[in-house]
Amino acid sequence: MGRRIVTGEEVRSLPAGSLLDLPPDAIVTDVAREWIEKRKIRVVDRPSPPVQPEPVQLAIGSDHAGYEMKESLAAYLREIGASFFDCGTHSKDAVDYPDFAHQVALAVALGRAKRGIVVDGAGIGSAMVANKVPGVRAAACSDETQARNAREHNDANVLTLGSRLIPLENVRKVVAVFLTADFTEPRHRARVAKIDAIEKKYYRPI
Repeated sequence: MGRRIVTGEEVRSLPAGSLLDLPPDAIVTDVAREWIEKRKIRVVDRPSPPVQPEPVQLAIGSDHAGYEMKESLAAYLREIGASFFDCGTHSKDAVDYPDFAHQVALAVALGRAKRGIVVDGAGIGSAMVANKVPGVRAAACSDETQARNAREHNDANVLTLGSRLIPLENVRKVVAVFLTADFTEPRHRARVAKIDAIEKKYYRPI
């Protein structure tokens, strides 16, 4: 819908001293302003609706070694209002990290999630698994600098974390950078395009 336009004819038809409820982006013509003053119309500005941030759709997952960190991460994502779904695991029982890294990577590759986060003991194995899925650029990061570089230089769409390498209190900072840093520099776009071109030489569509 377009912006509301308030005309002189509309205001002139209102009883003197009445209220005129206007949205914040309303356009009031000069003639309408004159009639507002003449008829002593009280203008009430309707408050703007709160701006809702675009949901950050994430797929998260872990093996048993990363389970506790994943649960802490899930709590953080709820705090910041990020939308996500959990690919597991859901306990500390021993499992194989490739299964869960694959599920997260596949969700990103198929467009079910914009980005993914996987936690295992070191973050390296899950990165290897995720990068086997066409369309995924996974980066194992242990600090904010690496996470920023992964996003700004490499357009990483999956972050892998090592629960044995990163203090739990630092995980939120690393994830925050991964979620907010932008991939914008033209020279980096050209280089990532070369990564994609190499991938396309060898992959078959999912």
